[in-house]
Amino acid sequence: MFRSSNVASRIFERQICTPRPGTNVHSARQFYENLVPSYTIYDVDCPDNSFRKFTDDGQYLISFSRNHQDLIVYRLKWFSYSCKGEDCDLPSRVKRFDSFFTQLYSVTLANSNEVICKDFFLYVESTQFGLFATSTAQFHDMPAIGGAIPGVPSIERITFHLLRLEDGAILDEKVFQNDFVNLAHNMGVFLYDDLLAIVSLRYQTVHILQIRESGNLVDVRAIGAYCREDDELFLNSNTQDSQPNSDNSFLSGIKQRLLSFIFRGIWNEEINKSMRVQGLKKKFYFHFQDYVDLIIWKVQFLDRHHLLIKFGSVDGGVSRSAEHHPSFFAVYNMDTTEIVAFYQNTSDELYLLFEQFCDHFYASSRNSLYMNFISSHANNIHAYEQLQSMKNKASGLSQFVKKMLTSLPFSCQSLSPSPYFDQSLFRFDEKLISATDRHRPSTDHPIKFISRRQPFTLKFKMKPGPEAGSTDGRNKKVSSFLFHPFLPLALSIQQTMFLQPSLNIHFRG
Repeated sequence: MFRSSNVASRIFERQICTPRPGTNVHSARQFYENLVPSYTIYDVDCPDNSFRKFTDDGQYLISFSRNHQDLIVYRLKWFSYSCKGEDCDLPSRVKRFDSFFTQLYSVTLANSNEVICKDFFLYVESTQFGLFATSTAQFHDMPAIGGAIPGVPSIERITFHLLRLEDGAILDEKVFQNDFVNLAHNMGVFLYDDLLAIVSLRYQTVHILQIRESGNLVDVRAIGAYCREDDELFLNSNTQDSQPNSDNSFLSGIKQRLLSFIFRGIWNEEINKSMRVQGLKKKFYFHFQDYVDLIIWKVQFLDRHHLLIKFGSVDGGVSRSAEHHPSFFAVYNMDTTEIVAFYQNTSDELYLLFEQFCDHFYASSRNSLYMNFISSHANNIHAYEQLQSMKNKASGLSQFVKKMLTSLPFSCQSLSPSPYFDQSLFRFDEKLISATDRHRPSTDHPIKFISRRQPFTLKFKMKPGPEAGSTDGRNKKVSSFLFHPFLPLALSIQQTMFLQPSLNIHFRG
């Protein structure tokens, strides 16, 4: 139904040179096949913190206090004991959290009526800055005033904090008042090099900021009601002699760009004037209100000049099951303020780009070398074969495409670069553990990591819960895993309703 300009395809082809499926870019890490976590300390005596993740360069372990007021940062240290096998008898003092980690500092980020968003954290690797968020409570059914979108919740205050992780110094803050940004798993914020995109769902604005080396958050542009910096000035200067438009009936700048692109695409499909009119009636005017009602759900950078913007209904934008709602994708050039491509979420063309250039959708930084090692169906034959198997088993191609495109735009820094998730090296049950930063259903059985090059050979296993298993199998349990990006070390945290979390440390003994 929708066509894209050739510009969109060239964006992907120009930015990366993706190897063909089966090309092994991971051969430098084959020694990890035999350098694996071989010992587990169960139910570690540790601080009562909510542990978030290791930074992607392995320098810091990020955690928050249980009351979600304080940030606590640790640095890894390594003790001088060794053991063989799983029956190693280590001194009791070694089985403590502080035998592995040194607390660098604790800093209060949230005030009395705010809490830290425990699922949000972005790391600026080049400067070792960390971006955190605090917010007040979320309210529904708030009046849609000042251009707000009806049906979108409101948060009185959202504050982004930029910290220097070396010493915990707060360098700058950015505050949003009576707004809504989806902070869960970094969904509403995307970092690319020093550029930051923050999506205001309530006011349908994409705020582009730059993170300076000095530690300042600098506003670059706001994309939504206006697309160019002088749009507002131009409109105000042309309406000062006329009656102001009190009902705010103008379409936003980004919506006008979108409608213009769709109109021109349908217009150019036909040369015959009569057929053009018929095409516009069926494909544009009939769906005009549907296009007008679309809102921005999510955004990511494709490079420093282009954004991938996901549009959909208001209900889908605030729902946890957005995949059941129709959605659309647009590629937007920030420099020219033009839409250069537009796709429905069942588009074969967009899926083909996703299949061939998947790695580019994970764009976070041109300097992040660790991204080269994250397995995808664009660089790993095993992931590619798994994708093709899912495709062949699907009941229909359209539904399969829709399901796969649900993940776009990708959430920023949502994958672990650990070598133990390298599908060229290991096979594991992705229902129980994966590189994706998400809680998983917990099991009392060990999770096995099987060698790829030596099929059926168990390299190591991890058990997320207590050593003797759970005493009450009726309670729902979930596990999260924090893998160090390059060392044979991981934390597993099992959470059971009404019980204290259980933390295990898996390491190379």
